[in-house]
Amino acid sequence: MTEQEIKNYVRIYETERKKVDFKLRDLLKGRDPISLYVPASYILKSSGKRLRPILVLLSAKVAGGKYNQVFNAALAVEMLHNFTLIHDDIMDKAELRRGRETLHKKYDLNSAILAGDSLLSVAYEYLLKDCNGNAKKALASFTHGLVEVCEGQSLDTDFETRERVTIDEYIIMITKKTAMMLKMSCELGALLVEAKPRDIKALSEYGLNLGIAFQIQDDLLDIIGDEEKFGKKVGGDLIEGKKTFLFLKALEKAKENDRNALLEVVRNKGIKRSEVNKYKMIYEKLGVIDDARKEIQLYTNLALKAVDRISKNRNIGIFYWLANSLIKRNQ
Repeated sequence: MTEQEIKNYVRIYETERKKVDFKLRDLLKGRDPISLYVPASYILKSSGKRLRPILVLLSAKVAGGKYNQVFNAALAVEMLHNFTLIHDDIMDKAELRRGRETLHKKYDLNSAILAGDSLLSVAYEYLLKDCNGNAKKALASFTHGLVEVCEGQSLDTDFETRERVTIDEYIIMITKKTAMMLKMSCELGALLVEAKPRDIKALSEYGLNLGIAFQIQDDLLDIIGDEEKFGKKVGGDLIEGKKTFLFLKALEKAKENDRNALLEVVRNKGIKRSEVNKYKMIYEKLGVIDDARKEIQLYTNLALKAVDRISKNRNIGIFYWLANSLIKRNQ
């Protein structure tokens, strides 16, 4: 990939991200009651990577369609994603999201719950604007993505009370909670432009594997990331007692003192902030940071193999750039 190609892909991504940001900023403007829509607007104005809507757009384009055919659907996916974030933050008692106060902290619990519900409802309104001959399949894909996220969140919550969780179980959980949304984003973009079945399948598999790599990278950044860039407290997963890929891999490899220390995280349902560095050193000693990097690369490679199957003469370079940039991100 040449430097010029990379610049071009960055330009395309940033151009579309800014369009999504601009539309989301005023998407709920003028709706009443303001007690519902002002909090909902607050989270939509919190600009992030906008990865999911961009995947909708890029998938439509590579499948032979145009951005404007799926732009409303892309907005719908981002609203759905933010609905899940609001409820996730409430359940995790999180204080920061993308470097800003979480919705329930800025307003209150009831306002946050209702704001999330409103985003889900408006998401369906926007999705329907782009539905055409494939409306039934598109709605089914969108709804299935929502169901999977809820199942994944439930599994994540279950894991908090279980002393033993396997890495295979963890992969199933993040597949549902994180990866299925990326899979759905790719699938939806292709469905709405009535792509060839083989292209829909290839893009779906790209999104799925990219999503798994993305979540394990998130786990990794939680322990090695820059707090200012990451937008969340580093070590937060350990503080909350979450069973991430790194934690489970460490528990699998640890012996004696290290194993006992890790089991204390489970028994105490988390650690003190002052102990984060101690556990980071255990991770480094056991080599699980490198294990995580290898796992991220494994799923990234699977994503790239999938997108390679897109019909010939399509420009898939931006999918390569996107996958590689996500696994090298520091936030």
